[in-house]
Amino acid sequence: MLLQQLINGVTLGAIYALIALGYTLVYGILRMINFAHSEVFMGGAFLGLATLGLVGRSWLPAGGQVAIMVVVAMLGCAFLGMALERIAYRPLRRAPRLTPLISAIGASLVLQNAIFLFVSDQSLTFRESLPVVHWRCGGAELNSLQLLILTLAVGCMVVLRQFILKTRLGQAMRATAQDSQTAQLMGVNINQIIALTFFLGGALGGAAGVLNGMYYGSIKYNMGFILGIKAFTAAVLGGIGNITGAMAGGFLLGILEALGAGFLPGGAEWKDVFAFVVLILVLLVKPSGLLGQHVPEKL
Repeated sequence: MLLQQLINGVTLGAIYALIALGYTLVYGILRMINFAHSEVFMGGAFLGLATLGLVGRSWLPAGGQVAIMVVVAMLGCAFLGMALERIAYRPLRRAPRLTPLISAIGASLVLQNAIFLFVSDQSLTFRESLPVVHWRCGGAELNSLQLLILTLAVGCMVVLRQFILKTRLGQAMRATAQDSQTAQLMGVNINQIIALTFFLGGALGGAAGVLNGMYYGSIKYNMGFILGIKAFTAAVLGGIGNITGAMAGGFLLGILEALGAGFLPGGAEWKDVFAFVVLILVLLVKPSGLLGQHVPEKL
């Protein structure tokens, strides 16, 4: 039972971690919370389903269909993230911090209601495009879909980390996060770096949307709300602005939620509450998160 809940928690945590990376990337650069990121994640699920409907009737094997679905969702959400930055955030970059936050909430509502009005107000079935193979080990069950989710999620995280640590663009992103004005004086194009940040965060959110749809088998216009809050909690838990912390926070939150749902009385009904409890405890005990550092407020 314990092993099974750990497997479920790691799978769920991989999805949380992918979404949390989008939050932490934007916060690291702009020091703002992109609450519209949850709707970018939702958009990835709908893009993936639409792509699956097109390629599902083709001669492509199941693995190829999934690959195309993930790539299309990542690219579509990457450009959606860039569009959000250009329309909703860039004009407010010098405004008080509360202003872009309100804009983010407004953009989230616009995207959510666009799907509600023009796509569907009901849950849509996200049919499985891969034959699922099940293995049993030590009384627990692991299937190929869980393994695929974990592999894709960890792969995206490793590529992102290597990109930020090993490339010139990644170096420019780190310089901008540390001191944007000095980076600009050194020749860094701040607008391009911020747009790249939203591009990467959107791509990760799109991948998470597809993986979540495949895992649960259905998607809905408001699916990003609860998952977005949980992913934000994961980012805060690990230390928002810290990439490694976002990954660790996502996996830790997924495991805690799975263990609570499996072992606490009535845990299945209260599983969504665990994220809020964890968020409150982290903010009370260690507001900077597990791997975050306290940074003094700039005047």
